[in-house]
Amino acid sequence: MVYGRADGPSAVEFRRAREEWIDGRIQELAEVLKTAGPDLYELLPADLGEPRRVAAAVVTRVAADEARALPLVETARWIERLIPGGHRHDLAGAARVLRSRLATPGEPALWSWNAAAWQEMALWWWRRHQPHTGDPARDFAEWRSRWSAEIPGNGDVDEPERAPRRHGRTLLTPTEFFASEAEPLRLLAHAVLRSPRTVAAVEDAVLLREEHLQGAGHLRWLAEQQARAEQLEAWRRAQQETGSEATRAFLAELSEAVKRYATLVLHPVVKALPAGERALLHGSRAGAHRTAADYLDVFLDWQVQPDEDAWKDGVPSADVTRQAREHRERGETTWQGMRGSVPVWYHIVTSPQEKAAALAYSGRPSASVVRVRTGDDGVTVPSPSPFEGLFHEADESADWYPDPGIDVPYRPDSAFDLCALLALSQLGHARLEFLAVHPDGAVHTLRTVRALVREDDANACRRWALAALAELAPDPEDLADLMARDEEVGADQSDEAGGPKGTGAGGGPEGSPAPEPQTTSAGRRATGGSLPPELLGKVRSLLRKAENEAVTEEEARAYLTKATELMAKYGIEQAMLDDLAAPTGPLDRVVEVHPPYAKEMRRLLSSIAGAMRCRSVYPGGKAHRLRVHLFGFEPDIQASEVLFASLRLQMLDGADRADRRYRPPGEDARAYKRSWMLGFIREVTDRIGAAQETARSAAEREQEGTGSAGRSVALVLADRSTVVAARLSDRYPKLGKSRPTKFTGTGYWQGRIDGRQADIGGPNVVPDPGAGRLVG
Repeated sequence: MVYGRADGPSAVEFRRAREEWIDGRIQELAEVLKTAGPDLYELLPADLGEPRRVAAAVVTRVAADEARALPLVETARWIERLIPGGHRHDLAGAARVLRSRLATPGEPALWSWNAAAWQEMALWWWRRHQPHTGDPARDFAEWRSRWSAEIPGNGDVDEPERAPRRHGRTLLTPTEFFASEAEPLRLLAHAVLRSPRTVAAVEDAVLLREEHLQGAGHLRWLAEQQARAEQLEAWRRAQQETGSEATRAFLAELSEAVKRYATLVLHPVVKALPAGERALLHGSRAGAHRTAADYLDVFLDWQVQPDEDAWKDGVPSADVTRQAREHRERGETTWQGMRGSVPVWYHIVTSPQEKAAALAYSGRPSASVVRVRTGDDGVTVPSPSPFEGLFHEADESADWYPDPGIDVPYRPDSAFDLCALLALSQLGHARLEFLAVHPDGAVHTLRTVRALVREDDANACRRWALAALAELAPDPEDLADLMARDEEVGADQSDEAGGPKGTGAGGGPEGSPAPEPQTTSAGRRATGGSLPPELLGKVRSLLRKAENEAVTEEEARAYLTKATELMAKYGIEQAMLDDLAAPTGPLDRVVEVHPPYAKEMRRLLSSIAGAMRCRSVYPGGKAHRLRVHLFGFEPDIQASEVLFASLRLQMLDGADRADRRYRPPGEDARAYKRSWMLGFIREVTDRIGAAQETARSAAEREQEGTGSAGRSVALVLADRSTVVAARLSDRYPKLGKSRPTKFTGTGYWQGRIDGRQADIGGPNVVPDPGAGRLVG
């Protein structure tokens, strides 16, 4: 693209940042198709242009089909048109596999409520790079026919930075905009914008929004200009409260100028952005929308992803079949759930009349068969007549439906129900599954339909769900712990009733089996293993002394440094002995962590294990939310567990102590503690890595001094790391990316300080990035 200097530096900067970001996001979406749908990726035709853009458009189209509850056969139909000769392949099977894996990579662009917007963006970006024949009508007709979808046309979406030209403006910063104003107003605006307080406030506002913008530099630029305009207005309001009448009149001119800037410059650009970019920008603002995204982010990370059988037309998955039988035995016919990121309402059809009604149901909200019950009469989707207009009132068949509708309850005390309702409100529709149970007990899907919800009802349910969630879990990061506790309570109640334990249909990452049920509790110190009893006793004695509140910080550091060095030295010595003798293979062990702060405990254990030359995976599925799967040699795994048992207690005590001493007034306690723990974890991990490095250097010096034969220490340890990585890869051949850590508290650096004072000791050494944890 050629950049014209007439556009101005801001427009050029905006355009370049936008191109770089979109191209990067297209690459990431293409990688999703390459990983989750390799069969389709290999079939992509060459005549559609650059493979990455085609792959990104394909994966977003499939995600949008899933969100709209389109049958699998329809997805296969447009893929067949896209791929000439595709009918010779199992396109339906490839689409089924891809739909079952869409949510596994954790790509927000493919979640149900984002899929349509990202389909629009991907198809627009693909179209933008296609050759043109000079006949736009012909080009768009061919593209529409090939993709079986509307292709976004030319317009503001191509160059949103030029949208202000309609008002005789270019894309400007507030400083540049006020340069054309009269001198008193210009000088005042520049003075306010350049003041240290304004600069700091703008930086803080942008930092708070930046983590939600997915690295989009052009959206960050817009957020920065919005923050400057808001700070100008905030300063004007503060001064106007105490100013004279003449001052207030002058400040009113400043306010009008700020509004002109927003109306003539910022708003046109934002309006011209595609829906996906607008959603990111609006969602980055503090408030209910961003809070909803935060809750749903945690909820989807916790969700069990369905298997490939869930996308077979007419054949419910094994989990749905089991639930149907259990609900039928209890005399229930309706329940709600989630399929990936799509809300689902299930209803068992029990009579011929219901069957006919299900086949006639259109899914339109004006004649909805579903009523959402939230527990508040004022927030219920009304449905006075489920099949209104289908039958003449004088006809007896108008009363043939046995019930006034299907009630789907969402309990106000259930975190799962509230998040599912929030997902429904965000998407605006749900998948409605009508199930039929045959006399032999087999369960079949009678019909799948997209059930719509009116916008006003969706907004009411969204407000209600957010308010209830804010009471249950003020910090969205607490959701995982809350749902895990709810699941444990449900499982205990099921055991007491003599029923099956409700652990859900959890499993490992895509393409991998679930981990073994044998686990080690990480809330206590490990026992047994290859660490000699005398060494284990000595280490535990040192750790108990370090944990004693009576010792000084210097003494605690000395005890912990010695304990870590002993275990590191033993692990290296054992590795060298194994290299000379018959080597022992690596092991893997599933370790359970326990609340409070279960997510931080998982991170602590994984970080310690990485510094101890182990690898770790978070198994997928809600049944494994509190588990970490460790891979490594026995001395290293056991040393990791021993250290974790001690550091876990110190982290909890240290967080409480820092909260009392250092938390700023008004800041949420849990947010502060979580950010403190992240700093603490980083610091102790650095110290453990430093102790490992010290032990390795000492072993190398000893090897050189004795002139012993054999391979070097570095080579032996590198080989062991390769063996461990190979075992992990065999067990989990396909691993998803870990998500960036989000925290809002201000305790991170205090956590680093306390971790440096209270823990491992020694110089700060950043551990090898290759030893970091992997997330399944």
